[in-house]
Amino acid sequence: MDIDHSCDFSESAVEHEDIPPDPALQEICGSEVNTELSKDMTEVSTMTSFEKVSQGINHVEGGWAKMINADDTEVTARYKKKYLKDEHCQHTIMETASVMEHCNQCKEAEDCFPDLKDEKVVQEMEYEPASRIISMLRDPNKVKRTATSLSWHPLDYHKLAVAYSCLEFQRAPKNMSFDSYIWNIEICNKPEMTLKPISPLVCLEYNHKDTHILIGGSYNGQIGYWDTRSGSQPVQMSATEHSHKDPVYKVIWLQTKIGTETFSASTDGQVLFWDIRNMNEPTKRLVLDPSKKGNRENAFGAVSMEFENSMAKFLVGTEQGLVVSCNRKLETTDDPIVCMYSGHHGPIYALQRNPFFPKNFLTVADWTARIWSEDIKESSIISSKYHMTYLLDGCWSPVRPSVFFTVKMDGTLDVWDILFKEKDPILSLKVCDEALYSIRVRDKDSMVCCGSQLGTVRLLKMSPDLCTLQKNEKALVSEMFERETKREKILEGQYRERHQMKHSTSVEDEGGKDDMEELLACTESEFFETVEAEKKKIEDKEKERRKVVCVKASK
Repeated sequence: MDIDHSCDFSESAVEHEDIPPDPALQEICGSEVNTELSKDMTEVSTMTSFEKVSQGINHVEGGWAKMINADDTEVTARYKKKYLKDEHCQHTIMETASVMEHCNQCKEAEDCFPDLKDEKVVQEMEYEPASRIISMLRDPNKVKRTATSLSWHPLDYHKLAVAYSCLEFQRAPKNMSFDSYIWNIEICNKPEMTLKPISPLVCLEYNHKDTHILIGGSYNGQIGYWDTRSGSQPVQMSATEHSHKDPVYKVIWLQTKIGTETFSASTDGQVLFWDIRNMNEPTKRLVLDPSKKGNRENAFGAVSMEFENSMAKFLVGTEQGLVVSCNRKLETTDDPIVCMYSGHHGPIYALQRNPFFPKNFLTVADWTARIWSEDIKESSIISSKYHMTYLLDGCWSPVRPSVFFTVKMDGTLDVWDILFKEKDPILSLKVCDEALYSIRVRDKDSMVCCGSQLGTVRLLKMSPDLCTLQKNEKALVSEMFERETKREKILEGQYRERHQMKHSTSVEDEGGKDDMEELLACTESEFFETVEAEKKKIEDKEKERRKVVCVKASK
């Protein structure tokens, strides 16, 4: 068989195109492809050199708007005045000033303590506070209420008691439930136990002696206690006629041998002491009257309260922004109110002593959080900056003396460490959109629970940095408190000296005023005597003239 191997040629349009290789495809395929029509390329290396020159530049004023002539002083002055009145400009300047102030303070501290500079940098690099929400406990009722109080079980750290109430005066919904609950945080779907009070509970606390017993303060002013072994109903309630007349905002157990004594505070201006073995009437009664006459009409309304067993006094936070220090043993003293601390502009919603340094206590009110010393009554020793929203609660960390927590009306949780920053929080976390009304930290670690306006309790886990005692932290915090207390004492002494000088000057001025008044009175009397004498002379001359005229007329 013959096979034709001849080639058949024909004309056609052929285009040639240079397609460079794709490095990404080359890495994937791992192959190398050569083409006949690739351009010949050459690689040439060159050596470059440059000369470094340092010289100054002439800085001229700039940054003006196009329509502004920088050489016209009148126009630039008018533009500056208009720009400085802008709210955005003022806010930017204030923020920049606070940052500059912080940098200057850090620089001054580094200049004073150069040996601690490197150690501080290492600590800041290693210190990374963080937090995250791990669970939520929702109010099971359709009509939502505010989670007003939280209390961890003293032994079983999985149990949390939550009091629910509506704090808006005469705005409680008609179908609102009065129930409060005990939750197991490992089972978030439903509460473990229901507490059924006569009136909604505003505050609720576990007994540390007998952990089956809880004490609660109601919106109608009554006090009651529950035993979890006996069911949901209260074991005993206080008599209405001997109870508070306003909502009970705080109840505290007294650390006694039998563990049955407690006391409560209310906005009716009273602090009542109770024994749960007989709740018919209080054992003692204290009226927060500043005149110390026991008049309830002039009494301060109590919103928060703090008691430390090792201290002989307890503290009461009032609606008027004052902290009242009171003697614990009312029967052995004629003066139950020891002193008052002033500095806030609104009700003190949170009041707690530092667990490591009981002489120093934290207050949360208006737009600030403040730390006080018992020795300084005129002002706090440490204060946060003024926030844009109200602060509603706060508490110390049980494991770190320099850390405390605050919650705000905009749903933000702030974590503070005064060893690193005094004016600003080291961590701010937007927990929810509604207001956060309550916060409590678990004793064994830094598990934090926050109660919101809609009754949702969120559980947050803190990073190890926030729940681990740092090296030399106690000594540093103690030194800081002592230093700030000493500084405030010096300022307080200077203030008193100026006040005394003003007082003495005012007394001298009053004496000078008396002398001036006497001098004016003498001058006035002399003036009127002179006027009367001149009048008399004129009258005498007129009489003589008339006599002369009469004599001439008779002739």
